[in-house]
Amino acid sequence: MNSSTLKPFNSSTPKPFNSETEKPFNSSGLVHTSLGDLVRLEHRAKGFSFLPRQPISSLLAGKHGSRLRGRGLDFEELRHYRPGDDIRTLDWKVTNRTGKPHVRCYHEERERQALLLVDQRVAMFFGSRVRMKSVVAAELASLAAWRVFAVGDRIGALVFNDREIAEVKPHRSRKTVLRILERITHANRGLRAGQADPQNAPMLNRALREAERLSKHDCVVLLVSDLNGWNDETVKRVKRLARHNDVIVALVFDPLEKELPDAGDLVVSDGAMQIQLDLRKPRLKSDFERGFRSSVEYLQGELQKHAVPVIPVDTVSPVDEQLREAIGDALRQRRP
Repeated sequence: MNSSTLKPFNSSTPKPFNSETEKPFNSSGLVHTSLGDLVRLEHRAKGFSFLPRQPISSLLAGKHGSRLRGRGLDFEELRHYRPGDDIRTLDWKVTNRTGKPHVRCYHEERERQALLLVDQRVAMFFGSRVRMKSVVAAELASLAAWRVFAVGDRIGALVFNDREIAEVKPHRSRKTVLRILERITHANRGLRAGQADPQNAPMLNRALREAERLSKHDCVVLLVSDLNGWNDETVKRVKRLARHNDVIVALVFDPLEKELPDAGDLVVSDGAMQIQLDLRKPRLKSDFERGFRSSVEYLQGELQKHAVPVIPVDTVSPVDEQLREAIGDALRQRRP
């Protein structure tokens, strides 16, 4: 994948949600999701793909061959050349040794592995307009799980909060998908305002470390998180994963995190402490927005060096529509 083709982080404000004319799909689960909500997303997991062939506008497309490896080829046998065989499969060493043309035969690997890293830490329990970031992450992970299952690949997950990591080993079955959705729902329903558990930023790096253990080679690793608490170790671990796997980062954010409202006083709290901000001071507003933008752009730039796409996903627009826009509408392009 050519990193120059990756789209920069869109700093424009997401389209406002009009409650009179629009309804989010998950209208009953804006603060918390449910297993039923995530199961019902199966029929919406269409129009995008994590495989190499992508529409030209896709975030996963490039001028050259994609880093996304697709299904691999396994060696099957070495046999005599037959009329019609592709001469590119000739094994010249054996041909020269035996004096008769031989070809190497391969069969396509029938399935590959995908691993979801789903962030359900307390920092994700935030939303200013339509959904909580934690709900968006749950929906995005559900859509990805259903899509991977639909194309016949194995799917596994690491669902983490501030205390623990729930592991679901990769398998190709509906039962595995449902187990993943159950783990996500359980973690999501445990989030609440004022909960006693402190924020544990290092859990992000711990989850990435566990992902290294589970994904040895040619695995699609999808990290769904707001990347709260990321540091140099985070970037290092993502890069290590990307050496032998295809890593995609879905960056979940709320509009309020990157653009403060035009208001007077605003009280901000992390659950333990709070501070009152005077938004009538232009410098305060501009410094805040510049800080968010520079942090995201730096992280995106570092990951682009290793061809790791960063897909920004906001809490306002429907998640499935954002996925199709970011990585290509496969239905419109008539691709599976």
